[in-house]
Amino acid sequence: MDEGNHTMVSEFILWGLSSSQRIEVLLFMVFSMLYLLIVSGNIVILVLITTDPHLHSPMYFLLANLSFIDMWLSSVTTPKMITDFLRENKTISFAGCMSQVFFAHCIAAGEMVLLVIMAYDRYVAICKPLHYFTIMNMKRCTGLVFTSWTTGFVHALSHLVVIVELPFCGPKEIDSFFCDMPLVIKLACIDSRDLDVLMNADCGLVAVTCFILLLISYTYILITVCQSSKAGASKAMNTCTAHITVVLIFFVPCIFIYVWPLNITWLDKFLAVFYSVFTPLLNPAIYTLRNKEMKNAMKRFISNYLSHKGNL
Repeated sequence: MDEGNHTMVSEFILWGLSSSQRIEVLLFMVFSMLYLLIVSGNIVILVLITTDPHLHSPMYFLLANLSFIDMWLSSVTTPKMITDFLRENKTISFAGCMSQVFFAHCIAAGEMVLLVIMAYDRYVAICKPLHYFTIMNMKRCTGLVFTSWTTGFVHALSHLVVIVELPFCGPKEIDSFFCDMPLVIKLACIDSRDLDVLMNADCGLVAVTCFILLLISYTYILITVCQSSKAGASKAMNTCTAHITVVLIFFVPCIFIYVWPLNITWLDKFLAVFYSVFTPLLNPAIYTLRNKEMKNAMKRFISNYLSHKGNL
């Protein structure tokens, strides 16, 4: 098709999760509550780690960064999805759509790298305990977190540079609740099959590499744990189990959406909701309910708050 005959698309239409108004009202209430829990839960973790001296260690510094990333991962798509439940016409501007593509991939890729860093932190703590604070000092932790954000930024920018230059002339309907990269590419007025494969390969390079590194790391950690004392092994096992659970609930949906797509619309929507809403919701619960230090910090925070309130 001649590029001169293209009518540029200024906005896209999102189909959302349901076409039933009653179901959408119910979804509005459910996801509003879930988003409130996501934001409040991750803020609680950030406040506890920042204010409690007992949690001023590399592991909790990385956990605070994970909570920060999770809060923003959900905020890229969830507020728009919630407001669209009450709208008949679910539209998003071209700039808004491109912003969702960029920030979703920037934050998701950054979280993948951060999870690898957290696995490395546990490896050093369990396999080289005497050198832990020398290896995982604050300067190195800050540098590693900066590396995760840089990786996410470069990964997302590589997608944005390609997608923003594509010719979009219609149709402009996206069968999802946000602008997802594979769905946006399919709307381009060119044969996008090769580009789709290229973008999946780019995602696969980040996701699969991080996933393999995580599998290797935790396998080595678990082998070391099994050979150590029962007391130390039990504590390390609890921590690693929480980390492995987070890894699985985050990576599995991402792999089936971007690396090995199943092309089943309802399943893609479910997986997208899972990693953008339920993963940021489950992370605070997993790390607070399974972590003794976090539970003790919560008790100290409540006790100090009640004591301070009683002195007023």
